Amino acid sequence: MVALEHLLSSLALGLRPALEGLSVITVALGVLGSLRLVGRRRSLEAIRLHLGRWLSMALEFQLAADIVATTVNPNGEKLIQLAAVALIRTFLNVFLAREIAQERAEESRAGGGDPAAQLAMPRP
Repeated sequence: MVALEHLLSSLALGLRPALEGLSVITVALGVLGSLRLVGRRRSLEAIRLHLGRWLSMALEFQLAADIVATTVNPNGEKLIQLAAVALIRTFLNVFLAREIAQERAEESRAGGGDPAAQLAMPRP
């Protein structure tokens, strides 16, 4: 049983930096994609929402990293930090989803194409 706990702890210690790295990569990809949209002269709102979707995904990776860290060392400080990140992420995702829905509705009304085709996260 102790060997299994040690194995899981080692796995978690390796997984956390990988998840944090994915978060950083996700932010970088979002910034690059947003800059590409600037070059295409898209609206500021479309660029902001594009970046927001990528930042939301980055927060998901950060939350996963915090969950892994908390399972290895579950102290009060880590649990409070995890709860705060989860709460912030939830609020950001709720407001972002609302804004994305409004933007898609406006694009549909303006003849921006098929709304179902716009569901993919990395929207150029």
